[in-house]
Amino acid sequence: MYASCAPFDCGNFSNISYPFWSFNIQPSYCGHPNFKLDCQHGNLTIDIKSQKFHILHINQTSQLLRIARDDLWGYDSNVVHSCPKQYIDVNLDLNFFKYTANNENYTLLYECGPLSQSSTLSSEVFKVISCLIEGKPRDAYLVSSAKLADFIVMKCKNSITVPSLKNSFTNDSDIVVDVLDEGFEVGWSGVGEDECDGCIKSGGRCGYNTSENAIFCLSPEKSVAPIDGVTPSTAIAGKQLSRQGKIKIIIGSAGAVFVALSVCITIFCFKYKSTKNNQDIEKFLKTHEPFPVRRYKFSHIKKMTNNFKVELGQGGYGAVYKGKLLDDRPVAVKILKSSKRNGEDFMNEVSSITKTSHVNVVTLLGFCFEGRKKALIYELMSNGSLDKLIYNKGPGTVPSLSWEILYQISKGIARGLEYLHRGCSTQILHFDIKPHNILLDENFCPKISDFGMARLCPKKESIISMSGARGTMGYVAPELWNRNFGRVSHKSDVYSYGMMLLEMVGGRKNLHADASHTSEIYFPYWVYSRLDLGGYLRPGEVIASEEDEIAKRMTVVGLWCIQTFPNDRPTMSRVIEMLECNMNSLEIPPKPVLSSPTRSVPKSPAS
Repeated sequence: MYASCAPFDCGNFSNISYPFWSFNIQPSYCGHPNFKLDCQHGNLTIDIKSQKFHILHINQTSQLLRIARDDLWGYDSNVVHSCPKQYIDVNLDLNFFKYTANNENYTLLYECGPLSQSSTLSSEVFKVISCLIEGKPRDAYLVSSAKLADFIVMKCKNSITVPSLKNSFTNDSDIVVDVLDEGFEVGWSGVGEDECDGCIKSGGRCGYNTSENAIFCLSPEKSVAPIDGVTPSTAIAGKQLSRQGKIKIIIGSAGAVFVALSVCITIFCFKYKSTKNNQDIEKFLKTHEPFPVRRYKFSHIKKMTNNFKVELGQGGYGAVYKGKLLDDRPVAVKILKSSKRNGEDFMNEVSSITKTSHVNVVTLLGFCFEGRKKALIYELMSNGSLDKLIYNKGPGTVPSLSWEILYQISKGIARGLEYLHRGCSTQILHFDIKPHNILLDENFCPKISDFGMARLCPKKESIISMSGARGTMGYVAPELWNRNFGRVSHKSDVYSYGMMLLEMVGGRKNLHADASHTSEIYFPYWVYSRLDLGGYLRPGEVIASEEDEIAKRMTVVGLWCIQTFPNDRPTMSRVIEMLECNMNSLEIPPKPVLSSPTRSVPKSPAS
């Protein structure tokens, strides 16, 4: 059995191993069922979603394939071939295969009318191949997707979208087959390659048990070792337990059952609740499949973080650790604590952030859910969170950001929020905008993170219903804790953004941890007074006139955003306009209402 799953060769390909297997050469348990290969006359093909693809290259280290449609590959320019029997686009199984960034789309147009003699189209935008349609040779056109609209006048009856490698459509390639034969690139994942590492290091080989939907390890002695506690069927294992071993297991199991029952009596309610939460999360994950990001096992998480060696930070949600994916990409791994919110934070994060794709929203690269173990994997932001760079707490701290960088960060966050509110297919309300949840990359480009409190709602609905407030004290809009101020909507995020903007200007938190009066907790009144008197917003700091204008513009916008009633606040689209317009065209907003202290205003905000 071990020998039957040895790596195999086919034509110019050598040492092909799990998850691939060839039904011409190996038993089916030697690889994943979706990675079955056909080796014929030195040519290697794979079927994906009922389409056959010719394999041109395999890189098992990088988990990359270069493939070409079998019905379009290997054309001889001197022979008139039959056209495809079906005009269908490439259809990948996205649970396992994904296009890489090295591709671009072209279109093959069939059964077209004549190309006008007066056409201004050059050979740079199309190439021609002949094929038989109803027994007669007809030209088909391979067109750059960017120029597809130019061919409408030809009234083509059929077309096929053809992925190809970037820059393969050049003047040097004067026949279309040169483009088609190069194929396109896809990556694969989700078939347990990581679990194979230990098996291979021990001298074993991986296989796949379809009845258990799990991989297993074939040892050199032909025995089968379980991976992550999953053992394949006895028909595959080929080994039976001895009678003595069975007796030991029975006795041990009886003892374990007794202990387990005793424990369950005392923690039954907790276990029931935990099990119910886990079932809810699993139901949620199955309902939203397939996800555009990978689901990892907790063993993967331990491996990518080197057993949680480097901690990047702590929060109420848990800890964040530095990690690395198989392709050496650095990542931040957030390990979630058990929460009273019944897994809502985890489900919110996964469901909302996987719907986003924006330069100012952090990228989720994967997640893990195994019972009480939950983790989220993000791109690593080398400059950490914004709060570490804007709060001055004395000598020895991180140097303050320049006003120009603060200004660019404020615009980037605004664009990210505008995208969440208007740019997604589903409107996303974040409800926890604060400096701690703004991450900065190596160029100080801001990215909104931590969607644990987010809510999804249709774009047409500007008002949502909520039970209870959510968010962080100091950033929560009035309507979230008292509905008399208005209805909860995207304007609640605008308030949080405004309060954060004022913190960026003042270089301090808006909360006094040691305040003796709650009315002294907020500091917008102090900011407004400084603006009204024309004073510097950071006492003791002398800044240039252009920097002072940036500070005042950010202050005015921040004060507009924190207006008490939602209808008085601007949208994020308007916020961006206000940040980019001339200071002289900005109206000074009304004086903050809820922020006025009962005692005298200090000359400068306490740090």
